[in-house]
Amino acid sequence: MTGRRRPSSRPLRAAAAALCTAVCASVLTGCGAVLPNDAEDPPITVMTWAPEGTKATNMPGMPAMAKAFARWVNGSGGIHGRKLNVVTCNERNDAVQAARCAQRAQEEKAVAVVGSYSQYGRSFISPLEVAGIPYIGGYGLTQEEFDSPYSYPVNGGQAALLVGNGRQLASRCKRVALVRPDTIAGDELPQLLDTGLRAGRRDAAHDVRAPEDAGDYSKQATSALEGVGADSSLGTAAQGAALDGSCVTAALGNRTGTFFDSFRRVQEDHPKVRIASVLGSVRQSLVDSTGGGSSPLEGTYATGWYPAPDDPRWNPMKKVISTYAFDDNRIDPNDPGTQTTWIGYTVLRSVLMSLRADDISARTVRNALDDGHAVDTGGLTPTLRWGYGDTLHVPNYSRIVNADVTYQVVRNGRLVAVRKGFVDMAKTLEEYHPAD
Repeated sequence: MTGRRRPSSRPLRAAAAALCTAVCASVLTGCGAVLPNDAEDPPITVMTWAPEGTKATNMPGMPAMAKAFARWVNGSGGIHGRKLNVVTCNERNDAVQAARCAQRAQEEKAVAVVGSYSQYGRSFISPLEVAGIPYIGGYGLTQEEFDSPYSYPVNGGQAALLVGNGRQLASRCKRVALVRPDTIAGDELPQLLDTGLRAGRRDAAHDVRAPEDAGDYSKQATSALEGVGADSSLGTAAQGAALDGSCVTAALGNRTGTFFDSFRRVQEDHPKVRIASVLGSVRQSLVDSTGGGSSPLEGTYATGWYPAPDDPRWNPMKKVISTYAFDDNRIDPNDPGTQTTWIGYTVLRSVLMSLRADDISARTVRNALDDGHAVDTGGLTPTLRWGYGDTLHVPNYSRIVNADVTYQVVRNGRLVAVRKGFVDMAKTLEEYHPAD
């Protein structure tokens, strides 16, 4: 006899136990125990930062809009059933705090930073790059937002605004003065405005630097008027002739209202400049607070990124605000910061919904965007995508994919479109050559 052994029954018993376990997991009965309910899927965390409560430009509506967007998404079923968790950070218009906000995004395991405002790109972009976190829909103040491969801008930033403003004013103004912040972010604005003016065959603007947190801008207003030809030694008629076709444009964020208070007082001793033009900084709330139809801003031209505030394409955003943030007075639907946040989160939601629920991370979000995921913003911008070949060829602004602007004017106390549709600044921006 060979003495062959009978097969052991242990493998059979193990297989039976495994089968019972699998059946238990599916029917939760039949094996002497009831399994607990599955834990709820963890939320998807993102971050939004902006300065609040500072003496300079504040953007409290951006984090407030982010929170409202999250409430709307979560009230509509979430992202594949997972909740969207928005963490906010006060950037305080401070370089150190901007870096801390970026570090906190890493600590919170944020899959993206969305719809945020900061003039300290050098401080926040490096920590985000180290952590691999994409920056979607920043306000567009800094060059870093337009040259970092981790940044996905939804507009052309200040570059498109200034170049567009120059083109807009060139058709109406013989001489232009620019009043802008005396900051690193503000230093590039004159060159950009001049690019637009040159495209319209006008001379460079008179550059007036101004502190971004001043309570009075009389000195800067006087300098602007002198820069476009005001001369108190001339008679009234001669001064009027000298100032014919002169324009002053200001880019001082929410200090623009303060500047125009000073400008109006200084104008009492000078013939009035034909057009006082501001960009981006002009909001319907500023027109309302300065007199509506009788506002000194009546007739002011403005360049924006998006359709005018009365455009019906904003209705979905306004509905979300009225439903999920109706009592939050920080949110102004006509503010470009609020609007940029809405568009940034529209991009985020589109990308997240394209991913598997169990495969959402900073890496997969970034990969989807880099692979050319296309986002329809309901006509508020052209279709947005950041794949290879989608970016424009603009020196120092290699991440721009949308160079469209809109021309607007204050008419009868309302900020309305001058012309239908967008004006593409891509070709003009390609002529921009920053000084060394």
